[in-house]
Amino acid sequence: MKELLTYVARNLVDNPDAVSVDQFDRNGETILELHVAQEDMGKVIGRQGRIAKEIRTLVRSVAQRTGKRVFVEIVD
Repeated sequence: MKELLTYVARNLVDNPDAVSVDQFDRNGETILELHVAQEDMGKVIGRQGRIAKEIRTLVRSVAQRTGKRVFVEIVD
């Protein structure tokens, strides 16, 4: 999941070298924290959060196929 999120985020932003994803496991759930450059934050979130919502939907649907629960958090 981490690789998928990294791939999607790097193709959305102007500064792909600043993209990083941290993975944490809590209570049987996987949490992916997406870090991007401050100037690219709007490109990842999108208007009214539409792009962020679609990124979360994509990662969740792939995770469901493997039987895991994955959450994506976009961090400053």
